[in-house]
Amino acid sequence: MHRRHEILPNAAMGRKMHVWCFGHFGMPLLVFPTAAGFAHEWDRQSMITTLAPLILSGKIKVYCPESNVAETWTSKTNSGEKRMERHRAYEDFIVNTLVPFIRADCRSNAIPIAVTGASLGGFYAANFALKFPDLFNYALCMSGRYNLSHFMGSFQSGDVYFNNPLAYVVNLHGEFLERVQKNTHLTLVCGQGPYEEGCIEETIALADLLLAKGIPHYKDIWGREVAHDWGWWKKQALMHLTHRFQ
Repeated sequence: MHRRHEILPNAAMGRKMHVWCFGHFGMPLLVFPTAAGFAHEWDRQSMITTLAPLILSGKIKVYCPESNVAETWTSKTNSGEKRMERHRAYEDFIVNTLVPFIRADCRSNAIPIAVTGASLGGFYAANFALKFPDLFNYALCMSGRYNLSHFMGSFQSGDVYFNNPLAYVVNLHGEFLERVQKNTHLTLVCGQGPYEEGCIEETIALADLLLAKGIPHYKDIWGREVAHDWGWWKKQALMHLTHRFQ
């Protein structure tokens, strides 16, 4: 399998960002890591091996950036203002550095990009697809959390609201809602087993909001034996991505 490690500078982040790339051809798939935040996570967890049939056959090219989640949603030391400042910086990296890099790598200035992730990565996938539907046409979100206010305690701001899907989706309207309806699709997957508490409730709640807003989506609830772990996410990712990129 063709693989390489890239280091991309970004002024907003104030440092160079690590990205692992897998594949030689196909539709681009941007992967957001879990709360661990590591660019190599999907490779180390054998998710890349699981998706090898799609990668080797030229169906998808996979791009795995690091995240700065430890500076934002899971930080125990940064102030609320600082945490949101660091999230804005990461958003700048994704939109203004990584997306142009992916499109140049795919030799297309307008190729649509799919996003995916599990756990907090599922939140990132949903949030970016909903906020930037012209860039991200599909999101596979596994065991995600979609009410981010509980990470922020008593701190509230416009930045928290506009990165909290269960808060802002209900208020989408007009031209922007039409863009979301036209340009993107979300697949929300979650088990009902161990450690899916919170995730299952928020997955169902977000799916209900998407339905009410006419936003294309698919809700896929797995059984009570299905836990919040990599073994199940591999099965879910292979099934849904095979269906999407067959």
